[in-house]
Order: sequence, then structure tokens, then C-alpha cells
Amino acid sequence: MIKPMFIAYLSIGSNKGEKKENLNQAIDCLNNHEMIRVTAVSSFYRTQPQNFEDQDWFINAALKVETPVEPEALLEILKSIELSLDKEGKPFRFGPRIIDLDIIFFQNLVLKTDHLEIPHPRMQDRCFVLRPMCDIGADAIHPVLDKTPEQLLKKIETQQSQEVILLD
Repeated sequence: MIKPMFIAYLSIGSNKGEKKENLNQAIDCLNNHEMIRVTAVSSFYRTQPQNFEDQDWFINAALKVETPVEPEALLEILKSIELSLDKEGKPFRFGPRIIDLDIIFFQNLVLKTDHLEIPHPRMQDRCFVLRPMCDIGADAIHPVLDKTPEQLLKKIETQQSQEVILLD
């Protein structure tokens, strides 16, 4: 029996070490995993840190993936990749990290557990998530807010200043 393939969008970021290389290594890890196929990668963006601002700027991107696994299993895969690339992990919530992988959307699923919330609960407030999402998921619809990433981005760009700079 063939398992159905689910579409998920991920946010990926790094602000320690060789940031672009960290993102490329994580993308390679995802592509080499038997349960994940990366089908689209956004441009890379240099982005201002949020929440804890006294740290280096990030490089962020968005990924579109296909997977036969359920959201909780996908989260486990992402956490194992983070750990493989960054043995020490981030020192505290919102702190500096070698790699950060988050599930933004998983199909049109709305899910809330102790360990996972889909769609990502703060995505609509983050230019560093929405700008890359516009590159590869412009037609995706937030299943709760019923808006595209572009509509959400336009709304917050008028309300706040978060620098998101396209890298060459």
C-alpha cells in the first residue's frame, strides 16, 4: 500500500557560525532523509532577531516538503536534524542557534498539542517567516486566518518595522 504524501512548509534559520552553510547542511539532511523530499527552497534572507534582540542577525528561508509522515513524526525528524547539526542547542528560548527548523503549515491542518501547534502560532507576526513563504507558498492559505502569506505580510509591514533583506 502506498502512503499518501503530505505537503508541509517549514521555516529554517541560523544566526551562529557559517549561517548560509548551516541552512544548506540542514536542507541536505532533509533531502537525504528517506521520509522527506524538499520540493522548493525560498531565497535566503538576512533578518533582524526578534524577542531577544541582543544577538547576531539571522539568515532565514522557507522550504516546501513532501512527506508521508504525520506532523508529530515530522517534528521528531526536524528536532533530530537540529541536534545533529548543533549538539549544544540554543542556550535559551529565542536565543542564538546554529539551526532552527519549524513547521509552519502542514496541509490545511489545525493542530494543538503539548509539543506542537500548526499553523505555527506566531508566523503571522514574523516577517522573517512570511517573506520567504511568499517566494514558495504564495498561494498557501492560513487555515485559521484564511489569508495568504502575502496578505499577512502586507498587514504587519504597515504595523511594525522588521528588517528582512534578500541575500545575493
